[in-house]
Amino acid sequence: MSTICVHGLGYIGLPTAAMFANYGYEVVGYDVSEELVSRLNQGDVHIEEPGLRAFVTQALESGKLRIESEIVPSKYHLICVPTPFDTESQRADLSYVEAAASATTPHLRTGDTVILESTVPPGTTVGTVQPILEESGFEAGKDVALVHCPETVLTGDMITELKQNDRVIGGVNGVSTEAAVRLYETFLEGEIRTAANATTAEFVKLLQNTYRDTNIALANEVAKLARDYRIDSRAAIELANSHPRVDLHQPGPGVGGHCLPIDPWFLGQESDELDLVARARQINDEMPAYVVNLVDDHFESLAGRKIAILGIAYKGNVGDTRMSPGLQVAAQLRAIELTDEDSDGPAEPPRISLNDPHVTDQTRDLEDLETAIDGADAVVITCDHDEYAAIDPETLASRMRGSVVVDTKAIVDEDAYRESALTVVRL
Repeated sequence: MSTICVHGLGYIGLPTAAMFANYGYEVVGYDVSEELVSRLNQGDVHIEEPGLRAFVTQALESGKLRIESEIVPSKYHLICVPTPFDTESQRADLSYVEAAASATTPHLRTGDTVILESTVPPGTTVGTVQPILEESGFEAGKDVALVHCPETVLTGDMITELKQNDRVIGGVNGVSTEAAVRLYETFLEGEIRTAANATTAEFVKLLQNTYRDTNIALANEVAKLARDYRIDSRAAIELANSHPRVDLHQPGPGVGGHCLPIDPWFLGQESDELDLVARARQINDEMPAYVVNLVDDHFESLAGRKIAILGIAYKGNVGDTRMSPGLQVAAQLRAIELTDEDSDGPAEPPRISLNDPHVTDQTRDLEDLETAIDGADAVVITCDHDEYAAIDPETLASRMRGSVVVDTKAIVDEDAYRESALTVVRL
């Protein structure tokens, strides 16, 4: 089978490399981090993801996957490097993509295929990658195939989604597209959908995540409106969704992960027409502050209060903390400036305790659940982990000093909590 070099061994590159290796390809996983290469060669999988450690180990032990700090000539080069968002310029940082393309060029041979999987602004494949590759004298679409094929996996079920999700493939020409189709159809169980060109494929990936982000923004605004009318936003959304042409998402404390908070900005990077999408981003970014206000509404002052944040992963039942709403709520609570009216000095700021049973990052100063809630004046649930849905309200009430529970994910039994003299506040 053809050889594959996967550039970048992060959240997408590593499972992708293991996937192809477990389907019989000779795969080299390449990364610029020698520390990461060393860890992986020792069997230390750095990504917390169900089943991934065993999946990567299987690929390594079969000999089909090698982890290297050098690029090797390969029939296919898959670029899976990060594309951070520069908040100052409001633009994608394409330096990793540029570096990967430049590093690939010396190893290209006639007939090879370069596939950009990284999520990028429309026009990156032809406007950034193609000129770099063609500096070597190769012509994209003729001497080498050049394609964009974005991933669409969800943390917590990455291996299944890599196999089962549909893939959109768009090359700089038809020959390029077909080269990528032949590769992905060897393991993909979902549909392969070909785009007219690489830019369309880039646009489609961004459009998918922008739809979700904008829909969540609508749900968040609905939650605020419903609160003013003293009605249950989620009950209203459920009833609205009974209509066959309505599909409202659910409100929450904000939007996390690497995709939804970032991709909508990529969509409008080379256009002045970003309007509704930009406002949706603003609404979602404001949700952590709204949650803080929900807490603040129940106290004359937050000075000296202990507030437990339950959930610093960006979504339920995973350990991924990228762009975590829970961490943003905690940061905003810590940043509150309070004045003690009874003295000339500043008041004692609120004390924040963090708990998350799925996060293993030791730098987060996490506490076990009992310690986190002991003496808490308020508990804020920012993740719908199964463990939080199972919390016994009587135990919670006995350990808290106060009684306020802000449930941003609507996972607790309100009636049971109220029977335990707890005040439940829901989005």
